[in-house]
Parts: sequence; structure tokens; C-alpha cells
Amino acid sequence: MRILLLTHAFNSLTQRLGAALQGRGHEISIEFDIADSVAEEAVALFRPDLIVAPYLRRAIPASIWQRHVCLIVHPGIVGDRGPSALDWALQEGVAEWGVTVLQAEAEMDAGPVWATTNFPLRAAKKSSVYRNEVTQAAVTAVLQAVERYAANELPTPLADWPDARGRLRPLMKQAERAIDWQLDDSATVLRKINAADGFPGVADSLFGIPCHIFDAWPEASLAGTEDLTGGAVIARRETALLRRTCDGAVWIGHAKREGDFKLPATLAFAEQAADLPEVPLAGWWRVDHATWQDIAWEEADGVGALHFEFYNGAMSTSQCRRLREALAWAKTRPVRVIVLAGGVDFWSNGIHLNVIEAASLNDGSPADESWHNINAMNDLALELIDSGEQITIAALAGNAGAGGCFLARAADLVWARDGVMLNPHYKNMGNLYGSEYWTYLLPRRVGDEGARDIMRNRQPLTARAAVEIGFSDACLAGDGDAFRIDVARRAMELSAAPDLAERLAAKRERRAADEAEKPLAAYREEELAQMRRNFYGFDPSYHVARHHFVRKSLASWTPRHLARHRDLGWTVPQ
Repeated sequence: MRILLLTHAFNSLTQRLGAALQGRGHEISIEFDIADSVAEEAVALFRPDLIVAPYLRRAIPASIWQRHVCLIVHPGIVGDRGPSALDWALQEGVAEWGVTVLQAEAEMDAGPVWATTNFPLRAAKKSSVYRNEVTQAAVTAVLQAVERYAANELPTPLADWPDARGRLRPLMKQAERAIDWQLDDSATVLRKINAADGFPGVADSLFGIPCHIFDAWPEASLAGTEDLTGGAVIARRETALLRRTCDGAVWIGHAKREGDFKLPATLAFAEQAADLPEVPLAGWWRVDHATWQDIAWEEADGVGALHFEFYNGAMSTSQCRRLREALAWAKTRPVRVIVLAGGVDFWSNGIHLNVIEAASLNDGSPADESWHNINAMNDLALELIDSGEQITIAALAGNAGAGGCFLARAADLVWARDGVMLNPHYKNMGNLYGSEYWTYLLPRRVGDEGARDIMRNRQPLTARAAVEIGFSDACLAGDGDAFRIDVARRAMELSAAPDLAERLAAKRERRAADEAEKPLAAYREEELAQMRRNFYGFDPSYHVARHHFVRKSLASWTPRHLARHRDLGWTVPQ
């Protein structure tokens, strides 16, 4: 069938659904829900057999749903209605939740049901649950709904659905999210911040200054702070602030001051944070689940795993430098295989655009910070490429984009969890050229023409598709726990393989031959020459695109590489 995806943004769910539907042989085109007239024009141009709306922030106009079957993906169980479905479920600690695919009608979320899928609800950030359980359930339910529609089946009226447990809930307002730091215990604070993570955050204040807070983590130890009252900000570590609750403390990783954009908490309140005591970990080289830790190391049986949990996968200059230092140290450990495990939701999305944009708030230069950040990313990639004594594995449990994809490709092997989405291109950010040695790493895997196609087409890759074209080496289990177990098993098998010494020798020989043919320094200089134009040249496209990305500007058009119906020479029927 010809299926139009009508969506607010090309987010991870929309990408997964588009790939899944194309994999079933359907013809897909995408239109951003900008205005009624734009959506109506897209429908007239594409003439879809079916419309699927994976992510909307307003109702589909009657002029469309009255003439076309429109499937709405609602992140709630059958009967749940309202715009804050997942927020309410997380804040109230519901044990099970789901995704329902229903048909658009006049009453929001009240149309007949085409399919539904339920799942256990983790006590986790809303953004994490959305990217994992909600996305997987949505793909399952949408594929089922599309099959039913294609088979000329009819949906079930909501009133006739057996055991519909959901109910109408209003938009969750900040009054329902508000934290009472004197009375709320740590578990309650975590639930409230988790339920608002990503968007809209919890309206609060830090150091007496109004802000929205995000990205909370528990803290188990409070030695020496028992006499402090709830709400007191008591310490800092790297990018996070430690704040007292009535029975403990939580780390606040990110904050958004009024009129600004989301930033690491210690950067959003840099002046105030500077007066707080620094509480470094005793050693980042061991995993400590009792506190907040963005870089951690563990090793066993000749295998080491380097974890880096960076919010939304963005890697600032300082984070890149710290991770490079950690990797250099890991290479001195008695391990034969190093697994770069990344984080739960993201492996890496490359340079930190929000931190770069923040340079303009402090009379600094976003161009200079961009330059520092990309060089720090390059230094990290070089540290990974130059690892002749170990087999290195990039184990992608979460999504990766832009420079993060090529940082992963700097490892010997790339293993991705089934369900992960890769966006190995840069041009969507104002025609950014990109670096991280991609001009060396990518053609070696997919060939010159394949590399040009990836960069030109700017389309996401599923984990399976990445293996098919040669970008990745394996697509492993889709379940997170099963993926981690599979990675550990395979890594240990590599470490114990009788031919490991020969593999490492061959790796060093290949690297030496490549270096003799063209030094890595030459690739880097050629890439950075292009990046210098992006950052400092007369064309401001990168800076404009970054500004709109960071400040969440509403889209004014759908990119042509997504809206195929606008690039095929079709005309609106009269």
C-alpha cells in the first residue's frame, strides 16, 4: 500500500515505523504536521491508501480523517485518552502500560481500536520508555493494524472493547508535577522528574532561580549532609548537581532556565555551581549503581567494558576528552577485548549542539566551541582507531547519529541491538560536512559509492539494514538484557579465541598499510578544512540550523528527502 506518515517530527518512533512498513513492501512518504493546508496538500499529492500518525501534538483535520482512514498511535492502554498518557502512568507508578492504534474521529483518542500491545512499565525516564518499550509496542501494533486494514477487517468500537481499563485524563499541568522538597521522598521526586523527562520538565527553581529540571538519578550515600534541609543543593560532579530530599538526595543532570534551552545543570548554573564542593567518584573505572556516574569501567575474563551514559547521546568537548582519557587508560588494562558499551538509550549522537549554542550566552564563540568539540571527537576516534593490542567493539544498545555513528565505526566491530536506529550523516545540520575520520572509515566498509549514497540520501538505517550494506557487523537481540548478555558472551569468545594473536597482528598490519598509503592526519586535515568553512565561513547554514534545533523551533516545511510526494513531479488532482 501507499502509506503517508503524518507526524510532528521525524523522531525515533517515526523512523522505526517507516522502516518497518517499508520492510513489509509498503511505499512510504512523510509529511510534518505543520498546518491543515499543508497536510491536505500532502494527502492530495501522495493519494495514500492509508495514513498513519505516529506522533502528533494536535488533531488531524476533519477534511482528512473524514475521507481517509487515519491510524493514530496513542501511547496508552485501550480506553486511555488525553495528551499526557505516559506522564500520568509513570508518575503514578503503574505496573503495566501499552500502545493503542485507533482510528481518528471527531473525539480525540475515542475512535475504534485497530490494535493494541501492552508491556511492563519500567520505573525510568519518560524519554527512555518512549524510545524503547513504547516504540517497540507501537511497531508491533501498527503492523498488526495495517495487516487488518489490508485484509478489509473492521476496527472494534471503543465501547465494545473488552476490559478497557483506560480513562480520560487531562493534560498534566505543572501543579501536578510540582515537587515539595520538604515532604517528597527521593522515590517521589524521581517519579515526578522521570514523568516529565524530555518534555516538558518539572517547573522548579535552583539557587532561587526559576527553571525546569530534567534527568534525575538517585544517590544512596549522604555522609555529612544529614542536617541539611530538603531542597538544598549540596554538591556537584561533572555536569550534575546533588540536591537534598526529605529522606536522601537526587542528582539533577539537566536544567532549562527561563528563556534559555536545556543544558547540563552545572553549565546552566555555572556561577552558583562553582561555589559547591566537588564530589568526584573514588574511581570512574568501576561501576557504582548507588550514585550518578557518566563514565564507568568493568572487566572480567580478558574483556573490558567502557560505559558512557551521556544525556541524549550528545558529547561535549569535556566529555570527549574525559572519555578519551578513560579509553587510553582502558588500553593499558590486562584485557584483550574492549567493548565500548555507550548508554542505555543512546550510544552517541556526536558533538553537543546545546553546549555549543550556550557559548553565545556567555559572550563566547559558538564557532570556536564547535571547533574544540569536533577536535575532541576526532582525538577520541583516533584513540579508538589506534588500538593495536585489543579487539575493539562498539556495542550499540541505543541509537546513534551523525559523528556518533562514525565514532562507533572507528572500532573493529560494530554490534547493534535489533531496534536501534542509525543516522550516519551530517547534512541535516545545515550541510555540515562532518569529521571523525569518516572519509577513511566509511568507504573501507561500504565502498566509495556506498559512502556517497549514505551521505547523500540522509536516511536512517535500522540495525539490520546497517549489516546488509556493510556498515555494521552484527544485529543482535532486541531485548536490552538479552543484548547485553549476547555481547558479553561474544566478547569473551573473541578474547579466548586461539587465533586472537593472529587477528591482532593482521589488524596492526592493515593499519600500517593504510597509514603508508594515506596518513590519518591527511584525512583529518581534509575533513577539518571543510568543517572550518562550516564553522567560520560565509555560509551561516550550520549556525542557523543549530540555533533552531537547540531552541526547538517548529518546522516550517518537510525536508524533501522525507516528503517523496513533493519530489516526484506529482500534481494535486483538480
